[in-house]
Amino acid sequence: MQRYIPLAERMRPKNLDEFVGQDRVRKFIESGKISSMIFHGAPGTGKTTLARLIAQKISAKFFQLNAGSASVTEIRSIVKESDAILFLDEIHRFNKAQQDILLPFVEDGRLILIGATTENPFFEVNRALLSRVRLVKFETLTVENIEEILNRACKLESIEIESDARKLIAEFANGDARIALNILEQLESPIDRKSVAELLGDRIQNYDRKGDNHFDTISAFIKSMRGSDPDAAIHYLARMIESGEDLNFIARRVAICAAEDVGNADPFALVLAMAAVDAVQFVGLPEARIPLAQAVTYIASAKKSNAAYLAIDRALKDVRTRDCGEIPSHLRDPHSSKGFAKGYKYPHDYPYHFVAQKYLPDKISTVKYYEPTDIGRERFLKEYLAWKESQS
Repeated sequence: MQRYIPLAERMRPKNLDEFVGQDRVRKFIESGKISSMIFHGAPGTGKTTLARLIAQKISAKFFQLNAGSASVTEIRSIVKESDAILFLDEIHRFNKAQQDILLPFVEDGRLILIGATTENPFFEVNRALLSRVRLVKFETLTVENIEEILNRACKLESIEIESDARKLIAEFANGDARIALNILEQLESPIDRKSVAELLGDRIQNYDRKGDNHFDTISAFIKSMRGSDPDAAIHYLARMIESGEDLNFIARRVAICAAEDVGNADPFALVLAMAAVDAVQFVGLPEARIPLAQAVTYIASAKKSNAAYLAIDRALKDVRTRDCGEIPSHLRDPHSSKGFAKGYKYPHDYPYHFVAQKYLPDKISTVKYYEPTDIGRERFLKEYLAWKESQS
């Protein structure tokens, strides 16, 4: 038996000119400013290939390990090598202690580390290591990128393929060049659309709870609710339920969307979302799909306002970045049985249960964090606040 090298491996670019996609990343590599980095992005976008090309460009020894099986001993032996690049795939699988081992080597330049992950590095890589590396985002390859890769493969392998068949493969690959090349390899030349369709059968919507599709699907789910498309929102909800996604995770995202994107335009959205959170824990599947669907369709169909969300972020920015001054004396806790500080006016003692008085510190007395919209019930809040301003 002879060792067989898959087409995807045979088609790895030999130089940067053959590399397809990731133009922004390639430009900074071509500049020659190579340091430790973490590549993050979807599978099949070229992370491993580009790491190899970097080693080739700077004439460095290339070592490749998978964090799921790599040992500390292996890493220490690589560090002893001069002019070495360590490509650590699935770096998110290293725990904090293992990641800490890399810190001194990366910091003093003894090792150029190139980590790769399909996860969000801000969640999976510790801050100490993140502060010492450059984060490089790999974009999902476009259909045109995949077609270019397929064209090159067909030319080198003397494969005849119709343009619509090539496009069908590229679309099915969903941005993953490896998947596209694996499909191409299973077909016999000449390739037409019918032969591709017969191979693929009914398109199966892949969903990996631990991979990049997890984040893509939840992102599409939230954006569909925010964008007031209940049909799309329900579709992505169905994908997640069918894949076995954690129902509590889904419910949390529904509640966040109700507060962030619907907000005070329709306060009942958050009430319904929290009811769905409770119902999911109480009834479980298969019935839990029903309260989730009720909340999702309501939120997607409700009027939208992110004014409250923007207000808290503006206020947090001020608190973190500027001196906001002292709390007005009449608002402070008087530590007495009277319940009110000297000079404080109790609103319920006045007509309409309101009296004008200062609440913000002097240094930010004119700031406006909350800017209500004219949408839905928030319009009434805006009208009330405008009346209140007129009384001041």
